[in-house]
Amino acid sequence: MVKRTGLGHSAAQAAVDATLGAIADALQKGEEVRLTGFGTFLVRRRAARKGMDIRTRAPIDIPERNAVVFRASKSLAV
Repeated sequence: MVKRTGLGHSAAQAAVDATLGAIADALQKGEEVRLTGFGTFLVRRRAARKGMDIRTRAPIDIPERNAVVFRASKSLAV
């Protein structure tokens, strides 16, 4: 980012930190974050399910939770 923007290292780091902080704050509020030409971050509720403790192989209950999901933009070609 330093080479692309011409910003100094500390200014570029501050810009990245501010951007990621804003994305995290919006996701914690349950909001979608759209980055045009890149993709969308959103929060989805994951249902409770059964799982297995990998050490003891005993069945465990995994509680429901929120998970961050990323959907890539169609214009984002890899």
